[in-house]
Amino acid sequence: MKVMTCAQLGGPSTCTEEFRAETFEEIGELSKNHGMEMFQKGDERHLAAMNEMKKMGPEGFQEWFEAKRKEFEELPDVS
Repeated sequence: MKVMTCAQLGGPSTCTEEFRAETFEEIGELSKNHGMEMFQKGDERHLAAMNEMKKMGPEGFQEWFEAKRKEFEELPDVS
């Protein structure tokens, strides 16, 4: 099991929400669900982070995504 925060996954730097998962795909799904929840709540910090991610464009996002996958894979396992 590995842990990443919302901030590590592109969310606002002040969001310390933690996601725990065995795979990067699982952690991505948890992050996505959190983002959708914050979107529905109209959380300005998360909306701003989402807008920044949109500015990356498809190629930039793919590069970012692969970097996050590598970061996840390099994290130590936690219990």
